[in-house]
Amino acid sequence: MIKNPTQMDNQFFNDAVLKAVAFLKSKELVAFPTETVYGLGGIASCDEVVQKIYTIKGRPSYNPLIVHVSCLEAAQDIGTFNERALFLAKQFWPGPLTLVVPLKKTANISFIARAGLSTVAIRVPSHLSAQAVLKKLEAPIVAPSANLSGYLSSTHYDHVYKNLHDKIAYILPNTHHFIGLESTIIDCTQKELTLLRPGFITAEDLNIYQLNLVLPADNRIKAPGATLHHYAPNLPIRLNATFPLNDQEAFLNFGHFTIEGFKKTLQLSEKADLNEAAYHLFSFLHILDQPDIYKAIAVAPIPDQGIGRAINDRLKRAAQPKI
Repeated sequence: MIKNPTQMDNQFFNDAVLKAVAFLKSKELVAFPTETVYGLGGIASCDEVVQKIYTIKGRPSYNPLIVHVSCLEAAQDIGTFNERALFLAKQFWPGPLTLVVPLKKTANISFIARAGLSTVAIRVPSHLSAQAVLKKLEAPIVAPSANLSGYLSSTHYDHVYKNLHDKIAYILPNTHHFIGLESTIIDCTQKELTLLRPGFITAEDLNIYQLNLVLPADNRIKAPGATLHHYAPNLPIRLNATFPLNDQEAFLNFGHFTIEGFKKTLQLSEKADLNEAAYHLFSFLHILDQPDIYKAIAVAPIPDQGIGRAINDRLKRAAQPKI
């Protein structure tokens, strides 16, 4: 296992990519950075590999995985794209958008990865490392977030190392920027485009193209991130807090107001910048998630607009009690 460098020259980057591809071809699991969060990757066609992902994460079998490919053409080998799905792909790929489309009968994607569904969730990541691995491998990769199921997503090498280093073959280093939140997921199989998970690509971004989204009409899980309890630290979360209740409650702040004399505070964005808050969210929750020091984490109100909707979605699921 190599340590994450602060800088990566071309030779080191190429060697790291080749090592990751070699492990993937050997049916091993590799954690790799995408522009959203770290993914836990394995060959999408292999039931043995996919089952290993579910087992290591402790992920329920009814929760499908996202298939990552290098380009739209590769995606079209797997799924059937109607006019709206094709438009979305051309506008936002490569990028943090996942599209749920009907699975092609000729596609070799694990039944386990799809949770038995006749649809498949696909995206084309834009991150340099993810693209390099996918192009060199020349095969689709399933890649849920590189964390234990239901726990905080990983946005740093150290997050992955802490939870998974003894369970997987390799962690690809990262020196590039993360958005900090998982991809937006849109179901393109219904009469109307359905938002299954909010993310960096917002409703406002889609409204520019007069693409109005609706929310799911039922509770069927067709893509990741739909379970009630998700993205959670070990500590309970208290939402819409303006002040910590006591010294045993850490505080995740947002905006200009300050808490005088309270040192257990991290500031998502002093400028009230939602993109900055998204970037810091999981990283700061990792830092505050210390049950030996705190009893809970209080989180300041986040505006429910733009990417703020995605931040609130993650926080609301994280605050749900684990069943």
